[in-house]
Amino acid sequence: MEAPAETLADEVVTLRRWRPEQLETLAAVAGDSAGHLGAWMIWATDGYGRREAAEFLEYTAKNWAEGKTYDFAIFAGDEVVGGTGMITHPDRIEIGYWLSRHHTGRGFATRAAELLTAEAFRLGAPEVEIRHDEKNLASGAVPARLGFTMIGDEAAEPPLAPACAGVNRIWRLKRP
Repeated sequence: MEAPAETLADEVVTLRRWRPEQLETLAAVAGDSAGHLGAWMIWATDGYGRREAAEFLEYTAKNWAEGKTYDFAIFAGDEVVGGTGMITHPDRIEIGYWLSRHHTGRGFATRAAELLTAEAFRLGAPEVEIRHDEKNLASGAVPARLGFTMIGDEAAEPPLAPACAGVNRIWRLKRP
């Protein structure tokens, strides 16, 4: 499968591939929201700073080159408001998203997921999948708004973030 476009946009958000020069921005945005994010995402439970941002940027560049994952910063105007990404599987593409604590409830995650879903289908994926903890109702609202079908639940693999129930909801949308 070919790599996705490095920039995707609609009239409100722009997704841009994470770059090494965004180290300080990523550390600041995720770090400021670590308490908010750490409830649901294990990578933020112990805070988030320059070291974690540097590790992520190195990891995502390697995985992009290998065609494993494709991670993007979510911009609203000139401001980074979160992150999103695609994970490739042989039979589907999985997408995920996070927003800073200052930018929830504005539809940014839904718009980012919609852009990535369209890009996944353009690349030939037969279906797109979104997973979230069953207690994370905000994350579950995104696939519901986009017409995904909840196909079931599965036990989450530890370690788990503090707010997680340990059960992932699985949503899928088949290629039109």
